[in-house]
Amino acid sequence: MRAYLEKFLKDFDYKEKDASFLLSEYDKISGNWGAKSVFDKIVSEYEKSIEIDYYNDVLAKAQNAGKNAGVHPYTSGLLIFMCLSKHLKELYKQKGISEEIFHNSMLDLRYKLEECKLVKNIIGSCVAWWFPGFFNMTRFALGRLQFELSTYQNEDYEKNGKKLTKGDIVIGVHIPRSETPITKEATDDAYAQAAKFFIDQIPNKQVVFVCHSWLLYKATLEVFPKHTNTYRFIHEFDVTWETHDKEGEYNDAWRLFDMDYTGNIEDYPENTSMRRAYKDYLRNGGKTGEGFGIIMY
Repeated sequence: MRAYLEKFLKDFDYKEKDASFLLSEYDKISGNWGAKSVFDKIVSEYEKSIEIDYYNDVLAKAQNAGKNAGVHPYTSGLLIFMCLSKHLKELYKQKGISEEIFHNSMLDLRYKLEECKLVKNIIGSCVAWWFPGFFNMTRFALGRLQFELSTYQNEDYEKNGKKLTKGDIVIGVHIPRSETPITKEATDDAYAQAAKFFIDQIPNKQVVFVCHSWLLYKATLEVFPKHTNTYRFIHEFDVTWETHDKEGEYNDAWRLFDMDYTGNIEDYPENTSMRRAYKDYLRNGGKTGEGFGIIMY
């Protein structure tokens, strides 16, 4: 497995310092009989069936095993999914899914590592609970965005003669963090790829994209400068409902500011136009939360 990890880290362009650290931490795990046994068993079970309890089984066991070997849970949580990617790549081949889609999907592990370094100052992932969708092959990176099927559970929605009702299959949209801008060309291409990829799994062949994100919170729709790609992206969705953070909470602060919520707006950096705009919004008493949006494709 170590040879595979070395190749994985190289193929996905991990920084030399990060790759060296991850390999050294894996060596701690493989050098601890108990921890190695746990990792080997998880990999073996995944090779038998991808339908396993990731949240309470894989991640928890891997993190506990890593802890016993002196490895931080954020690091061991990332490492176990890197190990599972070896079999996942074979599954992609078996199902005829392109290596490009596999590569784009697995890039998310590196994106989350970069976030963890910025937010927690730890080489690993503080959101490894997010990875299972890729590994049970329900979520895929197609172009600039990530997508997965879900069942619509809200009130009926109609636009331009098309109707969406409870129980219909829709395509969930996720926006991974990367250096690539979310330009209209990039998102249009991603939507087209997703429509083609999932169409045979949608009974009525009606392609509908939905997104649940802090970006779609109604009060913030006008916050971002109109010339930005973010402004254009969020305004393509018709926001139909939202949830509000409790007073004194800002759950998604880390997503924009690369730091957990401190309770003090002035602690946040202002080195980008998005951060400056959002910080001004908060200074003026703006609230935070999440919104749910729909695109009838």
